[in-house]
Amino acid sequence: MKPFEFQVDYVREQFPALRKSVNGLPAAFLDGPGGTQVPLRVVEKINDYLLCRNANAHGVFKTSVESDALVVRARETFADFFNCDPEEVAFGENSSTNNFKLALGMARQLKPGDEILITDIDHEGNRSPWRTLEDFGVVVKSVKIHPEAITLDFEDFRSKLTDKTKVLAINWAANSCGTITDVKKFIDEAHRVGAITVVDAVQYAPHKVIDVKAVGMDILLCSAYKFFGPHLGIIYCKKDVGEQIKTARVMAYDNVEMPYRLETGTIAMEAVVGAAEAVEFIADIGRQHSQYFEEETAALSGRRKRIVSGLLAIDKYEEALADQLRAGISQLPGAKVYGPPVGHPRTATVSFTISGIHSNKIARFLAERGIFVWDGDFYAIETILHTLKMDACGGFVRIGLEPYSTQADVDRVLTALRELCAN
Repeated sequence: MKPFEFQVDYVREQFPALRKSVNGLPAAFLDGPGGTQVPLRVVEKINDYLLCRNANAHGVFKTSVESDALVVRARETFADFFNCDPEEVAFGENSSTNNFKLALGMARQLKPGDEILITDIDHEGNRSPWRTLEDFGVVVKSVKIHPEAITLDFEDFRSKLTDKTKVLAINWAANSCGTITDVKKFIDEAHRVGAITVVDAVQYAPHKVIDVKAVGMDILLCSAYKFFGPHLGIIYCKKDVGEQIKTARVMAYDNVEMPYRLETGTIAMEAVVGAAEAVEFIADIGRQHSQYFEEETAALSGRRKRIVSGLLAIDKYEEALADQLRAGISQLPGAKVYGPPVGHPRTATVSFTISGIHSNKIARFLAERGIFVWDGDFYAIETILHTLKMDACGGFVRIGLEPYSTQADVDRVLTALRELCAN
C-alpha cells in the first residue's frame, strides 16, 4: 500500500469560511478546540430542515412526520458514532447544560454524605454542575493532576474513591493541552463501588474513535460544534442506567422512556439534523481514506466502518502537523510546550507559553497576521490557574489542528513566532 496521503484539498473545498482573509492574508483557523468551522453540506441540511420540514414533534401531518423521521435517523447516525443503540442517544443545548441537567436530576436521588468525584484536569463544564450538589449536602472531591505532565493522578483517584462514591465525572481529552486519559481504568475502578460514570468527551470526539461498549462508561457527553456541526450537545447514556436515574425534565415524575427522559422538552431539531450531517461528513472522509485502514476496520461495516476510518484518517493527519508544531515551538527562546511526554496519547492541541510575553499579546500578534488561536484558561481553571498558577502570564496560548489545517498553517505560525521572539 502506498504511504498515507490525506486529501486535505478535498476537505478544505467544503468549508466556505476558509476563503476569509485578514489584512490581505488567508485566514488560518487554528481555533478548533473552541469550535470548528462548518462544511457547506451541514448548512444545507439545516437550511433544508428549516425551509421545508420545520415542525414540532409527534404530529400526524406531513412536516411533523418528516421531522420526526429525521430525528430518528440522527439518533441512528450517532449510534454508529458511539457504537451504541439509537435509544441511548439524546440531544440537548450543549454539554455544560446537559451536565447541569444530569446533576440536577441526580440531586433528586442522592443523599447528604454521598460522594462525587470530579477531576482537576476538567473543563468547568464537567466540574461546576457536580459542585452545585454540595448545596444538597453531597461531598465533592477532586482528583489531582501531575502538574508537569498535566496527567491525572491515578493513585490520588484511588485514595479518594470510596463506597460512598456515587458519581465519577471524568475527562477523556483535556481542552487545556490535549492530554488523553485512559478513562477505562478509572471507570472500571468506579464501577467496583457502584458509581455512575460520566465522561466528558467534548475534546476527544473530534479527533479519536469512540466505542462506548469497549470503554464501558455509563454516560458520555460531546458537542457537535467541536466536530463541524452546529451548537448542540449530544448525550450517550447506557439504557439501563438511564432508566434508573431520575432526571430533570417536563413531566419528571412520569415513566418516560429512553432517550426522551434525558431531553427537557422540544429539542432543536434543525441542529440535530445538522449534527448528524457533521457525522456524515466524517464518514465521507473515511470513505475517501478507507484503503489505509482496512486492517483496523476489518470487523466493521456500513456507516460505523466509514466513521472509524474517517476519524483514524483525521487523527493521523492532525497529529503529524501537531508534532511538527510542538517541535518548532520548543526551539523558540523562552518557549514551553505543555502536556504529557512524547508517547503519551493526546489530541492535536498544542499549548504553550513564551517567557516574558503575555499570552494575550501572542494571540493578538498572530491574529493580526490572520492566524486564529486561543489564549487564557479555556475554563480549565483548576489546571491553568489553580494548579499551574499561570494567571500572571495570561494562561496558555492554544492551537488546535483540524483536518482543514495545512502544512502552510504550521509554517506561518512558526515564522510569526520567530518574528515575535526576535523583536
